[in-house]
Amino acid sequence: MDTTQYLDVFIDESNEHLEVLSNQLLSLEKDPQDKTIIEEIFRAAHTLKGMSATMGYQDLADLTHKLENVFDAIRYDRITVQTEMMDVLFTVLEQLHAMVEDISSGGDGKQDIAAVVQQLQAIEDGSGLMHATKDENSHKTDVAVDITLDEYELSILEQSAEQGFHNYKIHVRLISDCLLKGVRAYMVFDALGKLGEIIHSEPSVTELEEENFDDTFTIIFVSKESEDKIKSSIVNIAEIEQVVIENFAADAGKKTSEVVDKKEGSPSQAAEKGNGNTSHQAPAAGHKTIRVNTEKLDSLMNLFEEMVIDRSRLEQISSEVNHKELQETVEHMSRISGDLQDIILSMRMVPIEQVFSRFPRMIRKLARELDKNITLEISGADTELDRTVIDEIGDPLVHLLRNAIDHGIETPEQRKSKGKSEQGTINLRAYHSGNHVFIEIVDDGAGINKEKVIQKAIENHIITADQKHALTDQEAFELIMESGFSTADKISDISGRGVGLDVVRSKIESLGGSVIIHSEHEKGSKFIIQLPLTLSIIAALLVKLQTEIYAIPLSTIVETAIIRKQDILSAHQKKVIDFRGSVVPLVFLKDIFHVPAQEAPETDFLSVVIIKKGEKMAGLVVDTFIGQQEIVLKSLGNYLTEVFAISGATILGNGKVALIIDSNALIK
Repeated sequence: MDTTQYLDVFIDESNEHLEVLSNQLLSLEKDPQDKTIIEEIFRAAHTLKGMSATMGYQDLADLTHKLENVFDAIRYDRITVQTEMMDVLFTVLEQLHAMVEDISSGGDGKQDIAAVVQQLQAIEDGSGLMHATKDENSHKTDVAVDITLDEYELSILEQSAEQGFHNYKIHVRLISDCLLKGVRAYMVFDALGKLGEIIHSEPSVTELEEENFDDTFTIIFVSKESEDKIKSSIVNIAEIEQVVIENFAADAGKKTSEVVDKKEGSPSQAAEKGNGNTSHQAPAAGHKTIRVNTEKLDSLMNLFEEMVIDRSRLEQISSEVNHKELQETVEHMSRISGDLQDIILSMRMVPIEQVFSRFPRMIRKLARELDKNITLEISGADTELDRTVIDEIGDPLVHLLRNAIDHGIETPEQRKSKGKSEQGTINLRAYHSGNHVFIEIVDDGAGINKEKVIQKAIENHIITADQKHALTDQEAFELIMESGFSTADKISDISGRGVGLDVVRSKIESLGGSVIIHSEHEKGSKFIIQLPLTLSIIAALLVKLQTEIYAIPLSTIVETAIIRKQDILSAHQKKVIDFRGSVVPLVFLKDIFHVPAQEAPETDFLSVVIIKKGEKMAGLVVDTFIGQQEIVLKSLGNYLTEVFAISGATILGNGKVALIIDSNALIK
């Protein structure tokens, strides 16, 4: 069987199940008695095992099978969850991640799993085992299932009993290694649908279709047929281990039961799930999804970007020609393309949970290495970002979290001596605000020692001793993001090499974002990352310098202003203005970009664009404001990668190229 065509789906679904395992193992460590968590882990391991075996990745299937065995023993109380076993389980999870990653990069997923399998076997068989008081297999005949029916279902059962129908409760158990549970459930429903009416199922039909259940399900069934006929219609379906049929009375009357065990020896038969729905099935979930290759989304986005450029061109032509029908058509096209743009951008939006989900495991590991007690609290994981930003934001967040663990949170002894809780807390949260996404990393640790930072900066020749007195708190904190800066007293695997926060700043700024730092000594620190929602199509203000046109992203603009030349002041040999009580330095773009001077009439006024980066502002002096426009951000290519204060280019409606100004580079 050629499984190549299913590889992408296998990798996507495997990563989803590994994410479930990761989250649930962390929850299990906090609450070892929660049976719901144990069931979730068992289901994820069981599904991953079946998928791996089907695809032919035997090592992955074997390892998940051993993990499944451990949690099968846990859920039936043959062993109990102990602190000592959690490290082994997390090691298994890391190995599973490595195997899936190897498969996704073209490998075969083979690894040496002998040692970790032996550890899992020791957990299953070793000391500290809590043996069940009942026989090991006795759970297989325990069919007590709580069924909750609504008034409508109860009324149907009462009326059917009055009209001579039999009300049955049918309990079905599949074999433990059934690979197509949803298909088997469908075959049972299909067989019963020919003999009567299915009133209720536990779990629901949707959960059965999605294989979101263990090995058992229960059906409330109305029929005039006998138990023997109903039993024979189900028992011959492959991979069914046991069928229990009971008379079911809505008024809790007497019940009789018959247990039918499936005879061994029947070969497993392949079955494909049909597309038709019988009248006995509940409707499927309302929202349907399909998996789309990201390359197709990128191609769609590229085509739409070209359409945006042509749209701008058409808008310009229609205004020049002044043809009423043409203008109406262009306006309609602009509205339609605007709606299309919203849909395409929303298709590219991905929950930031994909990035956040890997951090709890990382923090747990680092905290244990440093003998610290740290808890991570995550909020806003459903906040969505453009896929391009999601792909790039992971490493900066890793650096900031590692910094919080090593430099921020103190050891339990240090925290206790300061009157704090022994357990430190790191809050990781994301939220939307306007056209931006904000990510905050907040810790309740030692905070940033401003004096120590300044002293290190002087030692590293980042600033001079004379400059330290003029630094604000914000400016002092930003020194830790300079290249080669570190306040660690000794070099370790985690910190001390001066590589990290400078990478964070450069990466965030390359994405059109910024980093703001707040800190209070001995109280904690807060790092705020501001990011644009998307990097492809942005709103910008077009400005003119002589005959050249430039674009300034609206996300960085505070406002535009017309100032009188006589209002320009001087401070530290620089020209500044008083903008709403703040001293704002002026940046003359003509000088920055060496725009050739041309004769122009003298004027007493200057056009200024006030921009902001964190707490700092600057005023960009331009010749003329043209207006706001949506532009497509294009790269300058490999030959123009180091152009100062230019982040890219765009094609205007008249076909000319306008350079996009990198506002962050102009604020010092």
